[in-house]
Amino acid sequence: MSHEPLLVGVDAGGTSTRALLTDASGRCLGYGVAGRGNPISAGADLAADGVLAAVRAALAPSGAALADVSVIVPAMAGMRASGGSGWLMDRLVAEGFAGTLRFESDLLATYFSASASDSGYALVSGTGACVIRVQQGRIVDAGDGLGWLLGDRGSGFWIGRKIAQAAVQDLDGTGPATALTDRVLTHCGVARDAEVRDGRRQDLEELVGRLYATPPISLAGLAPYAFDEEDAVARRILVEAGEHLADTLTAVLAGPGPVVIGGSVLARSGALREAFLVRLGDALDGLELKSVDDGAIGAAVLAVRVAGGAADDATLATLTRTVSAFR
Repeated sequence: MSHEPLLVGVDAGGTSTRALLTDASGRCLGYGVAGRGNPISAGADLAADGVLAAVRAALAPSGAALADVSVIVPAMAGMRASGGSGWLMDRLVAEGFAGTLRFESDLLATYFSASASDSGYALVSGTGACVIRVQQGRIVDAGDGLGWLLGDRGSGFWIGRKIAQAAVQDLDGTGPATALTDRVLTHCGVARDAEVRDGRRQDLEELVGRLYATPPISLAGLAPYAFDEEDAVARRILVEAGEHLADTLTAVLAGPGPVVIGGSVLARSGALREAFLVRLGDALDGLELKSVDDGAIGAAVLAVRVAGGAADDATLATLTRTVSAFR
């Protein structure tokens, strides 16, 4: 093997994990994808399995081993709540790793996936929703990201919960009729049944029971239905979600700069994105909106920085260009 340092950036998510092997110049040498990699949502053992599988896949094209890697930077949400780094470090050491393990924020990785500027913003709107302000390459302010119970306004979960509420209120007669109702019933495996027992429609009774029987976060799976349907209720949900995301971004704005957008919610054109832009209004002046699919490139940029390299435009451009051969 070459004596040039090998570095790995990992975008460790609650659904899937991506790892990118690079050298100090930002040249991608391998890319791997595996399962869940966040210990909070997947548990420590399953998350470690996901990260290791992605890293092994990234190493495979070069023939390198974990013992050849100098730096690994996993970028993930909620690292402070995961109980430290032992769940991953112990497994890495067992496979020969003797380098530096440095955890970073998934939002910071999102930011550096599309911008090498020292100052700017990242907004992630997927299952959850959060925004950060970056200054001198570090997070200095954050908005939302407070979880399904207290925040994540405008997120996939937030939209899914609104859809579930709309369907229940439609069946209960306390809200307007909406095409979303049939989508929710089908999603939950409940047949239309208008028979009333003890004052309650049977399909409503069964739907409520099934919704309460699933983990709250699973409501995010309903979110795509709002984008598919054209009725007034679906549009109102999307407009409100877009306005919430704009308000969250506005809360941390402190001047012009790039705004890197990650997650599936704002990636879609239509009512939500339009409402987001309208709500921002004059605040859009001086902002450059950029979208990314994931944070793997940014995690690799952070790995280069940890290794003492330059996390600059040239590094980002090289990573962006060379990773395309592996994806």
